[in-house]
Amino acid sequence: MLAGGTVTGNFTNPEEWGELLKRSGFKAITAPFSCLDTEKTINRYMEIIKENNVLISEIGVWKNLLDPDKTKAREAIEYAKGQLWLADRLNIPCCVNIAGTPSPLGWDAACKSNFTEDAKNTIINVVREIIDDVKPAHSFYCLEPMPWMLPDSPDVYLKLIEEIDRDRFAVHMDFVNMINSPRRFLKSEEFIEKCFSKLAPYIKSTHIKDSKMDKLGYTTHIDECPPGKGELDYVAVLKIMDKYLPKDGAILLEHMQTFEEYDEAFKYIRSKAKEAGVEV
Repeated sequence: MLAGGTVTGNFTNPEEWGELLKRSGFKAITAPFSCLDTEKTINRYMEIIKENNVLISEIGVWKNLLDPDKTKAREAIEYAKGQLWLADRLNIPCCVNIAGTPSPLGWDAACKSNFTEDAKNTIINVVREIIDDVKPAHSFYCLEPMPWMLPDSPDVYLKLIEEIDRDRFAVHMDFVNMINSPRRFLKSEEFIEKCFSKLAPYIKSTHIKDSKMDKLGYTTHIDECPPGKGELDYVAVLKIMDKYLPKDGAILLEHMQTFEEYDEAFKYIRSKAKEAGVEV
């Protein structure tokens, strides 16, 4: 597998970013640019990425396509199309977003409106529109699972694949986001195995994080954290991923703020991979 993450640190241009990329040791990354950047900027990043023989596994959208403000929702949809178009042009396999929420509480808010039939139908129609308008030949539009938003389980994801019914809709794997109950946390290896066994044929990119649960207080509180800071058995987790992902399958760290935090988590993953006998 190709391990990496988001190249984070202090940089003001592609060249400075490239130095951080070299220091990171990453073999797979998230795209450091978007469809709003200039052609010159994108081309320079791509030159540096190719020089370092690194895979761009995913490009993010990270906007609320179900925003209750219709103007904002339309702007987000058009941006998603731009990101998918760019991904397809550059052979980036995964263009990823969350499904979105009709809630006014925030772009990724937990809200009962996320689980209505209307929300599900809007997700289906919006994803179809994005794919049908862009017509990607190389890339896939994917939804990152969320604890309180569709898709929130492997079975729900499979159902969405069936209902969206587009060849270029695929899976972004984030098993930690789906560890949203004590049962899934306490039986995490069994649940992670289920995620990969059911969704592996569709997976285009994978996030790797850790999970921890307060087992003394009431009621349930589960947090994500960097690998090594939680309670997942990463020897077992890496063996599961190695079993189902291709040799060039990307596994990406996320949600850390500094280069040093990413570096610590990356070294932890590599040490656990060695212990598991898994090549990353």
